Amino acid sequence: MNRKKLQKLTDTLTKNCKHLFRGFDKDNDGYVSVSEWVYGLSLFLRGNLEEKMKYCFEAFDLNGDGFISKEEMFHMLKNSLLKQPSEEDPDEGIKDLVEITLKKMDHDRDGKLSFSDYEQAVREETLLLEAFGPCLPDPKSQMEFESQVFKDPSEFNDM
Repeated sequence: MNRKKLQKLTDTLTKNCKHLFRGFDKDNDGYVSVSEWVYGLSLFLRGNLEEKMKYCFEAFDLNGDGFISKEEMFHMLKNSLLKQPSEEDPDEGIKDLVEITLKKMDHDRDGKLSFSDYEQAVREETLLLEAFGPCLPDPKSQMEFESQVFKDPSEFNDM
């Protein structure tokens, strides 16, 4: 398989994943090594809920402090939501959404989400896994990727 074909396949799988690099670069060295890439693909294609929760939480924890703050939520939601023309200030609507999200997910009521808060909320309602934006490939992209990669393994001999 040549470079262009592999790039196209990877792009198909990850097109909606806004936080892909941060999630794959586990050692935060600014590079995704082969082992990090293989681990990331494994998580995308076969990961269980626990692995996906850890991946998404780490991607949403923008500053890496172990919490998702109100500011991080605001930033991610602002960049994820479609902007609607309206008379109202869109930032106010996002601030309201952050407050609603905290009421739903912040179980210890400290004004930020720990992994424990996030995990409990996602276990109660799995739709909250990607509450702050897409992190994982959608099922259609995943199936398309797998059908291309696994249809003829001999194509990888050309790499």
